[in-house]
Amino acid sequence: MKNRIIESLILALGLTAMGFFIQSGIHSFSLRDRVVTVKGLAEAEFPADKVIWPIVYKEAGNNLLALYDNLHSKNEIVISFLQSNGIETDEITISAPVVYDMQAERYSTNTAVYRYNITSVITISSDKVDLIRKLMSQQASLLQKGIAVTSDYQYNTEFIFTRLNEVKPQMIEEATKNAREAAIKFAEDSDSKLGKIKRAYQGQFSITNRDENTPHIKNIRVVTTIEYYLKD
Repeated sequence: MKNRIIESLILALGLTAMGFFIQSGIHSFSLRDRVVTVKGLAEAEFPADKVIWPIVYKEAGNNLLALYDNLHSKNEIVISFLQSNGIETDEITISAPVVYDMQAERYSTNTAVYRYNITSVITISSDKVDLIRKLMSQQASLLQKGIAVTSDYQYNTEFIFTRLNEVKPQMIEEATKNAREAAIKFAEDSDSKLGKIKRAYQGQFSITNRDENTPHIKNIRVVTTIEYYLKD
């Protein structure tokens, strides 16, 4: 008799535990079906901290050796201009001149005044962004010394933001906060409560110029996507 009572108690406890786990499982299964997916946006503007500035000018003539001599002299003038204004030697790179022989162009129908056209490029790579911007506005002083700086689609000034890893945590935190606020509002509107995070995606950071006229100001943007459980 005693053994039967013990067996009955064990069976009752087992059934109770089974019922609890079944109920818990049903609740968990129901919870998994109730989720809300929201996006959080964070945007901020930062100044560029690096600049690559190509100074381009051209020489034209018929005497190639004389053109090279002129180019060498003008390179020295440009370098002197840069160094006298605070640019270090290791920030300056002189590229090999590009020579274009007009007579060697088979399909050209134009009669060129000069046979040779040489392009010289001196590139400055520096973190002195404000100084470079100031010097860019002073290029007229090179013209006074016989150096006509030209625009060339192959050589564009680039303003770069290199401190993305420093600002990432702050921006992700802000984007996540904005996503949670949107999720809370959705839960309230649906007579639910916000549960734990089911899944989160950091998203991609994008760095763009603020506008065409201020490429030295960068707009940084990140969008996070987060799935939350909803509960009663």
